[in-house]
Amino acid sequence: MENNDILIRLRYALDIKNTDMVEIFKLGGIELTKTEVLQILTKSNDNDGERAETTENIKCNNSMLESFFNGFIIFKRGKQDQKPEQPISQELPLKSNESINNMVLKKLKIALALTSEDMIDILEKAGVVITKGELSALLRKKGHKNYKECGDKYARNFLKGLALKYRG
Repeated sequence: MENNDILIRLRYALDIKNTDMVEIFKLGGIELTKTEVLQILTKSNDNDGERAETTENIKCNNSMLESFFNGFIIFKRGKQDQKPEQPISQELPLKSNESINNMVLKKLKIALALTSEDMIDILEKAGVVITKGELSALLRKKGHKNYKECGDKYARNFLKGLALKYRG
């Protein structure tokens, strides 16, 4: 699943307004105009390799997507106060597409304050049955012995389940 598609589906599922999308990107550290956000959220119409010349689409890269989700967490839950004795943690940027889906599930779990049971229910709404252990493996840190790669099936159906839950 492409990063732009993830943003389009999430925006639809949670009914996020264009101005809120601009604000979320800003909270994540990326300054975008409303027009640029709309260019990210526009599906590309590839007709035999020809793109519509009227609108130019902006491709959302991994760091832009991760910044969006970091901003989404702040947008939903507020800025976290840094404790003086706590070191500033620097998250490693995503190097490839292999862990994008895992990051999406983790960040949405945090932003929407979902429990594992909530996530299982959301996936069940989309017709996917998953055990608590399998979900735990998807939410693990890469390199952990029980880490499991999240396929497009789980990410796509999780976003579909969010749409069913929040939009009815």
